[in-house]
Amino acid sequence: MDNSFLHNKKLLLVDDEPKLLKMVTAILADDGFQHIVAANNVKDGITAAKEEKPNLAILDVMLPDGDGFSLLQKIREWTDIPVIFLTARDEAADKLAGLGLGADDYIAKPFLPQEFLLRVYAVLRRCYKEDAPLLKLDSCTVDFSRAEVDKNGEIIPLTAMEHKLLETLARNEGRIVTVDMLCEALWGDNPFGYENSLNAHVRRIREKIEADPSKPTSLQTVKGLGYKLLARK
Repeated sequence: MDNSFLHNKKLLLVDDEPKLLKMVTAILADDGFQHIVAANNVKDGITAAKEEKPNLAILDVMLPDGDGFSLLQKIREWTDIPVIFLTARDEAADKLAGLGLGADDYIAKPFLPQEFLLRVYAVLRRCYKEDAPLLKLDSCTVDFSRAEVDKNGEIIPLTAMEHKLLETLARNEGRIVTVDMLCEALWGDNPFGYENSLNAHVRRIREKIEADPSKPTSLQTVKGLGYKLLARK
């Protein structure tokens, strides 16, 4: 699925580690984001949030002149933009504190770039809606707004879980999405034990979108990792 409408969103990064700021900026820029603002302390973060008016803030918890929690509280005084905490602290109390203040997600360092991007896209899509486009595959067209597959003129409905799974893959078209990330997208923060259910949903989706489900060309398995969806060019 095309992410271009999200690439125009302005992102604010606040972290006091220059190497991490540079790395995260590069990850986002390489993926297509065009407006990235960086700050390395609470004071500059507040200034940047007021002046730049970002669409998403990614905040470290530990900052030299305070913490990300207090920065979030300041930001919330004039805007309700989505916020992600990106921090080395993965303690349950910190996570609950951040989420309790209204944060939208919490990612612990170190992290995989693809996982980071998936979470950024997930938060942005929840907060900034776009008319669902048609997804053209080798053997069918998927209409996400109607939750339907048009396969040679036959209209096949998608269940809610099939729709969510296919949409998650479509948002990352051409990229590998791990089993863990797909399970989390479908079943929430405790996705363990759902791999068999995920496989069953994949099989049913293939029956609806593939010309030959036993030889899939659109929804492909990447052995040992997960799945990727290939759209028709």
